Amino acid sequence: VGGGPAPVRAYIEELLPDVLEGNIEPGRVFDRTVDLDVVPDGYRAMNDREAIKVMVKP
Repeated sequence: VGGGPAPVRAYIEELLPDVLEGNIEPGRVFDRTVDLDVVPDGYRAMNDREAIKVMVKP
């Protein structure tokens, strides 16, 4: 298993409505969730290898 950048923007329009409606549970992909006002902390956690994928909650 490997990791790396994903072409996220290619899938946003198709998948975001299902995520917002609760049809898809993205939580299984993300290992940390942050509120919009602490997004820099999420980036810092990824940079420091404390988190792999961070979900931002509006």
